[in-house]
Parts: sequence; structure tokens; C-alpha cells
Amino acid sequence: SAYRLCIMRKLPSVLARTLTSGTSGSPVLPDMSEVRSKLRDIVGASTNWRDHVQAMQERKALHTLLAKRQEDLPPRRMRDSYLEVILPLGSQPEIREKYLNVHNSVRFGRILEDLDSLGVLICYTHTKQEMQPRSPLSIVTALVDKINLCKKIIYPDCDIKFTGNVSWVGKTSMEVKMHMLQLHDGDYSPVLDATFVMVARDPENKRPAFVNPLIPETPEEEEIFKQGELNKLKRIDFSTASLLKMAPTAEERNIVHDIFLNTLDTRQEGEGWTVSFRSRKLPPNSVWMEDAKLKGLQICHPQERNIFNRIFGGFLMRKAFELGWATACSYGGSRPFIVSVDDIMFQKPVEVGSLLLLSGQVCYTEKNYIQIRVHSEVYNAITREHHTTNIFHFTFISENEVPRVVPKTYGGKYPIKSMLYLDGKRHFTAVMKEI
Repeated sequence: SAYRLCIMRKLPSVLARTLTSGTSGSPVLPDMSEVRSKLRDIVGASTNWRDHVQAMQERKALHTLLAKRQEDLPPRRMRDSYLEVILPLGSQPEIREKYLNVHNSVRFGRILEDLDSLGVLICYTHTKQEMQPRSPLSIVTALVDKINLCKKIIYPDCDIKFTGNVSWVGKTSMEVKMHMLQLHDGDYSPVLDATFVMVARDPENKRPAFVNPLIPETPEEEEIFKQGELNKLKRIDFSTASLLKMAPTAEERNIVHDIFLNTLDTRQEGEGWTVSFRSRKLPPNSVWMEDAKLKGLQICHPQERNIFNRIFGGFLMRKAFELGWATACSYGGSRPFIVSVDDIMFQKPVEVGSLLLLSGQVCYTEKNYIQIRVHSEVYNAITREHHTTNIFHFTFISENEVPRVVPKTYGGKYPIKSMLYLDGKRHFTAVMKEI
């Protein structure tokens, strides 16, 4: 099972220095509200929507503080960006309702929002310049590489601890590793590991900006840094082999052809049998892909803006996850549990006032597993233009075995539904390897 006991990936000893078992003697940790308040202070973001234009104008003056080259910035260590943050669901019952779902466990969409905010603050901690209260950098989420869970249930009445640090640095990008633990019987036990990639841009969020290099100090840190390099290469390989760029492999073509043969409608006419390429027959215990989707619409109000007055990436992730969960629930007919989130690319920012169109599609199924793809696009009601902003990939496990999802494979050389099916299978296979 995907939910066998998971041991938290070993942090470098210097990073684990403040991790404690239980609460006695622990330092008072900042909470998530302090994380967001700190981010506003670092950027000089307005607290009122009416002031946002002036606040962004003031940021333009910070251009002079940008480094001309990375070598001009002091190197940083992993421990310099290490943060611990508490989500006091146990000790502060008044905040529970925001995180509560109807099944009396924690809303995972809210956890995605918190991870996104924490990841940005970790990067600002890495790039902090002591004499400057405000950062000239606009740090935004470029990619959620992966989030793997090892607990089915996140309890709504036990404290949660987030830890994280910058684990790899390029010229203008940073990989952040975060861990989430929950308090049970005096001990914090692991719930999930997350890897995000953040990019630094100028004060107006228009061009890339250099970030401080990262210097590993121990053999453990060297391994973590090397893994960051490998993660980058894996992403390049995965992108290069994308079905948008390359034809399916021979094995994948065989899979599609087998589906095609299994869905042909063979009928007896007189003494013979006829086969129609246009007439399709759904195999037993199967569902057509076109019947396995849900759609949603969100109006993007100022309340959901981030510190740069675009729509908060965590909000987009929460909305996409909730539609993905509903799609999986509707398809499987029972409560699904999230296993993994992977390969969320933030392609375009979403402006306040946009109409956000979300489309959830079951792409692949295997036994109890459901692979969901959520496509997010903005629609301009004035120009009637559509632009893709994100593609989200979620792996769920259902309480019961689910029907097989089947693409209709006729029409064109490689029909769209077949490509979605193969892409879903690729993501599912990659997730299973990780788990």
C-alpha cells in the first residue's frame, strides 16, 4: 500500500537541531499567520486593495539593490534558511474550522496554501540582506515538483509542524524541501514531504534576478544538493519526452491499440461478423474518459491576491485540488485520499478579476488508484480569449476498487483522450516509483 509507514527523509544534523519530540521545552515557534505577515513586511505589500498600485510603484525604487551577477552575493548555508512553523490546531481550537472538512479531518487544500507561503518565506530567508528591511526580489512559485504523503488522515485537533530549507540553488531559482509532521502522544510523526521550485525576479516581477549561491557543509548536505541537481535533470528529461513534443513509445502505442481493439463493436449479421471502426462498445466495469470529468468556475477576487497583487498560487492549488478530489470521489463512488501531487507548473500569473475555469479529468486508473489531471485557464470575458495557467496532477487512492477509465481512440493519429490517458499513466508510474 502507498500508506506503509514512512520515515522522514533524513535532514542534515545541523538542520534538525531544533526538531524536538513533544512540546516540553520547545521554543515558541511562529505560526502561519506570522508567516504571511512577515512576507508582507519583506515585500512592502499593501494590506488594502485600494493601496496596491502605490505599493507596487514604491517597489520600483528597489531595482538599484539587485545584484548585477551572482558572484556579488554572499554564499549561504542550508541552515541559514531553515525554518520551523507551527499550525496550532490542538492548542488553538478557534482556528480549526478553517482547516476542517466534512469527514472531520484536515482540508488538504489548506495545507497546499500553507506550504506555498512557507516555501516563499524560506527563499526570502535564504536571500535576506541584513541592512535592507525590504527585499528587491519578487520570489514566486514556479513548480511544485512533488508532494508525497505517508498518512491517510491529517487530524484536525493535533498541532502540526512544518520544517523546511533551501536545498539547491541555480542562478535565479531555488529548490525548497519542506516536511510536515503532526503531534501524537507527545511525538511529531511525519505526514508528508514536499519539493517546490521558486524563481526570483526583479521588484516588478518582470525579469529574472540573481540569488545567493548555496554552499553544502556536510556529506549529508552534499547528497541533498546533488539530489536537487538530479531533480532538475529529471524535470528536463520528463519535459523533453512530453507527448506534446514526441510521439508515444512503441509500448504506449501498443497500449492504445489494445484499448482500441477491446472497444470495437463486433456484431453478427447473417452468418458472418461485422466490425465498425465508428461503433464503440464499452468493456465491462469501465467508464469512457469523456464521462469522467467535472468543471468549475472561480471569480478571482482581491481577497485571494498574493503579496504581488496577483492571485495567490496556494489558492489556485487549493481550488484545483478540491475539484480533483470531487472528480475522484464522483468517479470512484467513495471517499478518495490524496497520495501524491506532482509536476504543477505555474505557466502564467492569474490577475485579480479573472474568470478562472477549472476542468478535472480522470486520466488513468489502476485497482484503487485514480490519476486526476486538472486544467486551469483564465478567460477574459471582454476579449473572449483563453490562456492556460496551470496543469495539476493528483494521485488518489479510493476505499474501493474503481472502474477502468477508457479513452475512445478513433479519430486522428493520436487522439487527445488517448494522449491524456498515456500522460496520466506516466505520472502514475512516476509516483509509484517514488512511493
